[in-house]
Amino acid sequence: MAISSSSPAVASRCANVRAGIGVASSQNVTDPRLGPRLLDELEGGASPDAAIQTIAAAAPHGAHRQLALVDAQGRSAAWSGARALGRHGSRTGRDWAAAGNMLASESVLEALGAAFVESAGESELEARLIAALTAGLEAGGEEGPLRSAGLLVADAVDWPVTDLRVDWADADGAGPIAELARLWDVWAPQRDDYVTRALDPASAPAYGVPGDPAPTSRDVP
Repeated sequence: MAISSSSPAVASRCANVRAGIGVASSQNVTDPRLGPRLLDELEGGASPDAAIQTIAAAAPHGAHRQLALVDAQGRSAAWSGARALGRHGSRTGRDWAAAGNMLASESVLEALGAAFVESAGESELEARLIAALTAGLEAGGEEGPLRSAGLLVADAVDWPVTDLRVDWADADGAGPIAELARLWDVWAPQRDDYVTRALDPASAPAYGVPGDPAPTSRDVP
């Protein structure tokens, strides 16, 4: 999942992934409890459509919420409550869902989906997600200036293999999506090594950021 917002720390409140199960977003006037509940429904055997119907119907103040869900089989669903903010909506397709509120136009949603589908030749899911965010921004993005962004990806292990966040970007900087792309460039060549270190430390390479002169062998001094 990739997400951006004019609010601070958006990924910490809205992004949820579970290895082998799927990815869920609880956004708009966010209730962070709903994302894990959506994934619980998937894990219990529900389809994305059924999961969203169940959680939306039971959620307190559900009219304020916006939900999106993709399961591990690539099935997707999205829903916006009647009191979602500003210009809002969603689009879904095989392996993807795009949802937004306070949008400059609904063409943002079209751009998100198209960029993700068209980047299918990319080897890394993270790169495809960043490409989609960038395309959404170029199509107008949110009505307000973007301040935060996040990238959360699960794979075969129990924890997210990529969890990158820009919790606040100043208006005079490059913007949170550009900063997120920069963080991915740093993380990408090391991502798999960190999985190896967790599973089999003896076979793992030494620590270090590419270009740094003196790799260390520990996470902390």
